[in-house]
Amino acid sequence: MKRDNAGTIGHLKISRGMLGSDAFKRAFHTRYAFYAGSMANGISSDTLVIALGRAGYMGSYGSGGVPPEKVELAIDSIQAALPAGPYLVNLLHTPDSPEREEALVDMFLQKSVRAIEASAFIDISPALIRYRVAGLRGNGGLYAGNRIIAKVSRSEVAEKFMSPPDPKIVNTLLADGEISAEQAEWAHTVPMADDITAEADSGGHTDSRPLVSLLPMMVALRDEFQRRFSYGQQVGVGAAGGISTPLSAAGAFQMGADYIVTGSVNQACIEAGTSGHVKELLAQAGMADTIMAPSADMFESGAKVQVLKKGTLFPMNARKLYELYTQYDSLEEIPEKDRQILQKRIFRQDFDAVWNLVKEYFSGIDKSRIQRAEADGKLKMALVFRWYLGNSARWAIQDVSERRMDMQIWCGQSMGAFNKWVQGTDLELCGNRTAAVVSDMIMDGAAAAVQESLLKYSINSSVLEGLGYD
Repeated sequence: MKRDNAGTIGHLKISRGMLGSDAFKRAFHTRYAFYAGSMANGISSDTLVIALGRAGYMGSYGSGGVPPEKVELAIDSIQAALPAGPYLVNLLHTPDSPEREEALVDMFLQKSVRAIEASAFIDISPALIRYRVAGLRGNGGLYAGNRIIAKVSRSEVAEKFMSPPDPKIVNTLLADGEISAEQAEWAHTVPMADDITAEADSGGHTDSRPLVSLLPMMVALRDEFQRRFSYGQQVGVGAAGGISTPLSAAGAFQMGADYIVTGSVNQACIEAGTSGHVKELLAQAGMADTIMAPSADMFESGAKVQVLKKGTLFPMNARKLYELYTQYDSLEEIPEKDRQILQKRIFRQDFDAVWNLVKEYFSGIDKSRIQRAEADGKLKMALVFRWYLGNSARWAIQDVSERRMDMQIWCGQSMGAFNKWVQGTDLELCGNRTAAVVSDMIMDGAAAAVQESLLKYSINSSVLEGLGYD
């Protein structure tokens, strides 16, 4: 980089549009190397995605936990407002319900959704491979018409997304007439994902990995797989988790991120699909106001999510439920004192009433699970406990007033860092937080931080040269 005699950086002015990978911006038709990651249950709403798309950013609609008919309406809304993009729709891995993934992929293909965000995948499902390979085109050179950004936190999962699709599944898709012979042949020359988002400590499901260790590891892994397979287009690597301030964004870019992804901070924006009460709680949160709690969708395995602990008893109640689940094999084995606490304070109805609600829910999607639970007391207990865990997120989104102390609010520590940063400004109030303005401030601040860092490097280099060092 050219320096003048004073050691400054010529006339270069770093702007938000100069940060990150140009390849990412070209591929997704964005002005900035930035997108807002998905938040399940439509918290990252179609309104939020549209607002970001119109401002030159990109958002991912949170389809996880949303009924298919509502996902379809959201896609229609987004495509009407952003016919040329940019936007993503999330595909949440549901290994216990593969038919949901298949149905969503059917919808994506039918509606020409050209870019999705794949999250929570441990193995690559046939539905995801079908989406990827069905979009391959050979118009004067191989073109991946269906793009995938995979959100991962583990190297073994990243390796699967950096590898070509499983040839056995590809052959099955070909035999079933889901893809063409040409697409099956092309499949071995492309990676499963165009981009890998290294997800560090974040709100919701998280492995609590530090970004400063995770991102360099993912970049090195990407370079290894590029050498191994010699892809025509290098897989991009982005950074997510803990990014909510200019310095955290600048740090991610300077560590080699092709793009950055925000999460928790978007949930307090006016376009987010959650209640005003939740947004107020989030806007008051500090970095120490989050905690890990048992998750609803992987309750039996002991998986946890990061949630807000300030203003709700959910984390304590969820931990109590998991402790009892690990100690006893059925609801009947739970001591009477604990049974009364659960039924009066947490469920606010008896176990039989909750079980009837559970049966009503599963009768429409998986009757076999009810049959298994009737014969397995441990499974029945898990489903009853999961009723509370699952509904707690809905109570937060809908602001069920009598359930405010039971609300499950997914939140990472980055929310507290953002609140501290905007303290004393207009953005201290959540009513002033629009997704585009928040994104602009983070990216503009990151650009200024990068420029300052380059200036310091330039000056220090000049000093070293003056002392005779090359």
